[in-house]
Amino acid sequence: MGQQQLLLLVLGIVIVGLAVVVGIQAFDESNTQAVADALTMDGIRVVTAAKAWKDKPASFGGGADESNWANFTLADVSLASPYVTTNGSCTIGTAASNATLQVTCTSTDPAKVARVSIAFEDDEITTVIDPAPAE
Repeated sequence: MGQQQLLLLVLGIVIVGLAVVVGIQAFDESNTQAVADALTMDGIRVVTAAKAWKDKPASFGGGADESNWANFTLADVSLASPYVTTNGSCTIGTAASNATLQVTCTSTDPAKVARVSIAFEDDEITTVIDPAPAE
């Protein structure tokens, strides 16, 4: 009877140990996804503010008279350049003859996610998440 109890005890410890390891891995993956989502939301906030600026008439301080993003700055939407949050910092640029607004958000935790790039053109948003460098 003593050997059977010892065997069950060892088996229980092994199962609990495996469950802890799997739980830690799941938490780490979830944390990485949360960092990527937070950076994406920071970038989307910049794009949303830029779109609102572009739709607002120039007489009200908007950029409706602009044909592209060449003259857009973060100051136009009352954001500092770079736009810094607890998740990272976002900067803007243009591409394709200034027709595309590029928002690049760099993570404060590059071990999780390196950066998120968002391109906005003709009411279409494209998001690219650059993962952390492999260890």
